[in-house]
Amino acid sequence: MLTLFRAARQQVCQMCRFGVQRVKVAFPDMVVFPSIQGNRWRGDKSELKRRLKAEKKAAEKETRLKDNTEQKETNEKTEQNLYAADEENLDPNQYYKIRTQAIQLLKGTAEDPYPHKFHVDLSLTEFIDKYRHLDPGDHLTDVTLNVAGRIHAKRASGAKLLFYDLRGEGVKLQVMANSRNYKSEEEFVHINSKLRRGDIIGVRGNPGKTKKGELSIIPNEMTLLSPCLHMLPHLHFGLKDKETRYRQRYLDLILNDFVRQKFIVRAKIISYLRSFLDQLGFLEIETPMMNLIPGGAVARPFVTYHNELDMNLYMRIAPELYHKMLVVGGIDRVYEVGRQFRNEGIDLTHNPEFTTCEFYMAYADYNDLMEITEKLLSGMVKHITGGYKLKYHPDGPEGECFEIDFTPPFKRVSMVYDLEKELGVKFPPTETFDSDETRKFFDDLCAQKGVECPMPRTTSRLLDKLVGEFLEVTCISPTFICDHPQIMSPLAKWHRSQKGLTERFELFVMKKEICNAYTELNDPIRQRELFEQQAKAKAEGDDEAMFIDENFCTALEYGLPPTAGWGMGIDRLAMFFTDSNNIKEVLLFPAMKPDDNKPAPPAEGTSV
Repeated sequence: MLTLFRAARQQVCQMCRFGVQRVKVAFPDMVVFPSIQGNRWRGDKSELKRRLKAEKKAAEKETRLKDNTEQKETNEKTEQNLYAADEENLDPNQYYKIRTQAIQLLKGTAEDPYPHKFHVDLSLTEFIDKYRHLDPGDHLTDVTLNVAGRIHAKRASGAKLLFYDLRGEGVKLQVMANSRNYKSEEEFVHINSKLRRGDIIGVRGNPGKTKKGELSIIPNEMTLLSPCLHMLPHLHFGLKDKETRYRQRYLDLILNDFVRQKFIVRAKIISYLRSFLDQLGFLEIETPMMNLIPGGAVARPFVTYHNELDMNLYMRIAPELYHKMLVVGGIDRVYEVGRQFRNEGIDLTHNPEFTTCEFYMAYADYNDLMEITEKLLSGMVKHITGGYKLKYHPDGPEGECFEIDFTPPFKRVSMVYDLEKELGVKFPPTETFDSDETRKFFDDLCAQKGVECPMPRTTSRLLDKLVGEFLEVTCISPTFICDHPQIMSPLAKWHRSQKGLTERFELFVMKKEICNAYTELNDPIRQRELFEQQAKAKAEGDDEAMFIDENFCTALEYGLPPTAGWGMGIDRLAMFFTDSNNIKEVLLFPAMKPDDNKPAPPAEGTSV
């Protein structure tokens, strides 16, 4: 009986094994489930479906994430490629159009491209001075501050690391933008895709140094403060076209730091001049720019019109007469730094409007002023440059270099007697220089020496041309040309020992006049006579001759003490200090001919 039971059980087991093999189902990456009859199998079958569905969703999600990551990387690369295309390949007009449209989209959003305010903790110069001591690899995570400047270069080192060159105040600071240090990776990508060269940005971050030792600010936030809509030229190539530099001085200053340095030197010249005169007890004053009579110098004036008064006025050519009237009034030492306007030619050393300093000193003469001039200029050169000598290239950087030595005392030459020596000719007596015979003598002499002089060929103009051709050209280092004839100096006092001459000097440097001074004429009767001679010359066609100024003559009748007056051109002096052979280099906005490519300005005046 037992044997029969065992045989039957073995047969049933064999049948079961055969059934399992027949219904066995294989699932990928899953366990094999036996085919079992009944409710238990139906429950297991539902669980299987749920698990398969979950596996499918997980696989789809993983695929989507992978696709999104790849698309994000592609977009970043595309943005970088578009950035490169904007900078290198696009036409400037296309760039302007695309950038303007992009900036317009930001207006009215939380990312306003023109915010009202950005607090700056340190200037770029202060940042560099304060953290230059850091060691390579340092990162001051406990120090957070704000700086601002203009982007001059943008370099990508992968999608998550970018470098910017931030410039301002004549210095450069690197911005090392790393996504790990930024407030969020999404905002990091967004702001870096938005910024372009030329943009002004604010940076909030930590001071640090790269492993190579480059001082940097490592940002956790960057803000666009003012976008540059135009394609900015690369610093590597710079801005070299002079026409563009002078017409768009702002662009010149953005790209050429040496231009900024020139105007810093110019400001130092004026600052030193004011300080020097203040210490001598001079009072700085201001006098009118528009006058009924253009007096104080021999020059052609600009004419303007006053609507309310219904009359012409003249832009001032010199403030001299006003200054002397103030000395009559008891202000013994006065000076003024300001603009003069002369309707004359434009060339490498002349601009229609220019800056001068004039001072008037009671109880002094031209000998005192020569000493003051030597002390002023030699001290100024020493203060600004550290020595007494300047290097100057009159024909530009590629031309010959001259050394200008401001070591006092300066050389002194007599205009008439040294000109006689240079020409090897004996002149008529100086007291006869106002005669027709003397005028004919100098007329013939100019013709003989090949010196051109346009009409009217007065003795004064002929002499001036001869001095320019034979004396001024010998003046490299500072040289005083002294004792001008009276016919050339209607406001100067006669020489106390040489008839027909005046106590006057002009200081020449590198063949150019930079100073003019004299003992002032204070005899009202004699002054009126000289004004009348000037009026006669004007009637003969000399546009630069003076008018008769009755108001000034009346002031002299109240008594002008013995006085010496002095004037110096700031622009020409700045040319020598900055080694510039063109006056436009030292004027922020020089006079330029109209640009034919630009629309004509409105006829009526408009506010800017």
